Amino acid sequence: MMKHLLFCALLISSPLFAQEKTMSFEEYDPVSTLKVPEHQIKQAKYPFIDIHNHQFNMPNQDLAYLLKQMDSLNMKVMVNLSGKGSQRGADIAAGTAYLAESARAGREKTNNRVVVFTNLSFANIDRPDWTAKTVAALEAEVKAGALGLKIYKDLGLEVKDSKGNRLATNDPRLDPVWAKCGELNIPVLIHTGEPISFFDVHDKTNERWLELKQFPGRARPSSKYPSWQVVMDELTDIIRKHPKTKFIAAHLAWRGNDLAELGRLLDTYPNMYTEIGAVIHELGRQPKNARKFMIQYQDRVLFGKDIWATSEYYTYFRLLETDDEYFPYYRKRHAFWRIYGLALPDEVLKKVYYKNALNLLPKLDKSQFPK
Repeated sequence: MMKHLLFCALLISSPLFAQEKTMSFEEYDPVSTLKVPEHQIKQAKYPFIDIHNHQFNMPNQDLAYLLKQMDSLNMKVMVNLSGKGSQRGADIAAGTAYLAESARAGREKTNNRVVVFTNLSFANIDRPDWTAKTVAALEAEVKAGALGLKIYKDLGLEVKDSKGNRLATNDPRLDPVWAKCGELNIPVLIHTGEPISFFDVHDKTNERWLELKQFPGRARPSSKYPSWQVVMDELTDIIRKHPKTKFIAAHLAWRGNDLAELGRLLDTYPNMYTEIGAVIHELGRQPKNARKFMIQYQDRVLFGKDIWATSEYYTYFRLLETDDEYFPYYRKRHAFWRIYGLALPDEVLKKVYYKNALNLLPKLDKSQFPK
């Protein structure tokens, strides 16, 4: 017995055992031993429209190569939400000029397979003529080829006026912009807020602990920011006030973890839509609930990806099209868990992949898609 105890003590004190006991969360990356059917899908079952992508230098980039990459995925249309590129926060006239160049590149080099949304500059928001000039620029940018308006997450979180006050998403000075979008029949794809975990304490109970460690600047402590609920309520306020304007709440409106509440909002606001960019890990961990949600709200959910990385689309296709079990998501800082496929019916797939986007963007060429 004494010899056995001595052996155990030596084993526990050995460098190998100590290394295993002190392995960091970042290092731990187990290979699953589960044996279940797997379907690696590198091309979508139906041609699709990516409603949420970013190409920051359209006038100068190699769009022919981009089209080849899109073809490899069966992507027929990419919506570049960054129509103004690096000129988004610049002078209004400079931003409009850049947007026109981006739209022209999309027409001439891709035959409108890469289309653009325009963006707002909040510089000089305190000037009495800011609203009128911004609305006039929006009209000009739509004439130049913009098919919608993209709002970045800095509105409501980071944008401040000349006095240092936070510019709320539902600031009255922005109401004419939302109203003009409805008048022009263009959607507003709006990224409001962040995952709720970014507003929570960064401790062992936080699901996004790893991301907040890797990117501390993404934390939204109450000492510097309003609460998550305040920010999200500002979004629903403008959706409520502008029923003639169609709003696409990005990233499942950061309610992928609470689909019942997201469904309630969609029921309450017929002019609200959403998309799945960068949040499929939320759907994949609740496949039964998520499948029911996607079927029930099949007319209101669009395909989006956000970051342009062709190999990451494969996980989206697998989630939407298969009933595969317990497969990895592609970014650990978003999800340290495995996910499950939803095996959506073909008609739902068609709506998510392209039909809903065609309804919101009537200027797109419908001949590229099956009926």
